[in-house]
Amino acid sequence: MSRKSRVIRIGNVSIGGDNPVVVQSMTNTDTRDIDATVEQIQRLEQAGCELVRVAVVDEEAARSIGKIKRRINIPLIADIHFDYRLALKSVEAGADGLRINPGNIGEPWKVQAVVKCCQERKTPIRIGVNAGSLDKKLLDRYNGVCAEAMVESGLENIKILEDMGFELIKVSLKASSVILSVQAYRMMAARVDYPLHVGITEAGTRERALIKSALGIGMLLNEGIGDTIRVSLTADPVDEVWAAYEILRSLGLRRRGIELISCPTCGRCEIDLIKTAEEVDRQIRHIEEPLKVAVMGCVVNGPGEAREADVGIAGGRGVGLLFKHGEIIRKVAEEELVKTLLDEIEKITEKRREPI
Repeated sequence: MSRKSRVIRIGNVSIGGDNPVVVQSMTNTDTRDIDATVEQIQRLEQAGCELVRVAVVDEEAARSIGKIKRRINIPLIADIHFDYRLALKSVEAGADGLRINPGNIGEPWKVQAVVKCCQERKTPIRIGVNAGSLDKKLLDRYNGVCAEAMVESGLENIKILEDMGFELIKVSLKASSVILSVQAYRMMAARVDYPLHVGITEAGTRERALIKSALGIGMLLNEGIGDTIRVSLTADPVDEVWAAYEILRSLGLRRRGIELISCPTCGRCEIDLIKTAEEVDRQIRHIEEPLKVAVMGCVVNGPGEAREADVGIAGGRGVGLLFKHGEIIRKVAEEELVKTLLDEIEKITEKRREPI
């Protein structure tokens, strides 16, 4: 199953249609602190982030956008609440996109001013519906928060922009509930062909949010729903980008970085497999080239069980094995296993980087 959305461009990134699902994150720095914000965005870029959003809390933050953009390489989206003047100033400063809720901008003439400004510069607008901030009339109509209320909020805001002749639209419908979010996105996907930005909001601390995001985003992407994604974590935003690519790779939608496979521990394991696997994981996060790496705890079954891995190690008592595609290459002293594996990974990735 696949949903074909219309294509829009945010800066130099095309979204929707047959384009790959785009990875997005948001800074948690004070946008007015230009150096700190740029430093964080540059780290996000290195991790593979393709769109970044910043909070615009006042006019100083809006003015900072131009200075930030000159020092980064990915499109920048301004996140606006309530004050239409901040939207205008952000677009004028060079923001590549806006995230607003037209319903909370105020009088129609204020929305019209924002739309006119975006039309002139071909700047897309994301309508961001959040389950925690639905209009009271919708809550009364539906007796509380539900997917139908979220979708109606989104459709009302889409109509506001369409009535003004504006269709450079992306939509999100986020909730902290996986089931509620999935229901809302499914309903909206059947109603409009605008690109959808998918995520589970307020998902919690790193480990909890990873589980909820993998479930919610994964279900939707597997149904062909979703054109951009953000994995929202109460953690370093760089972790959001890593997690996004893990989800996309698991579904066969993007190939970036190393896929690490490791066996569950059992009574046959004779090395500290947990420590070993975690150490390897830390050391390979920066690598961009697609590769499958295995860290196994048993020299008897490990290589065979990880036959599809490009390279891997299997631990034994005092000695381990280095193997490629299930074939044993050589024995290695236990204390040298991690270094040997990392050296082999570097050789493989260097060779893949060489021009043909």
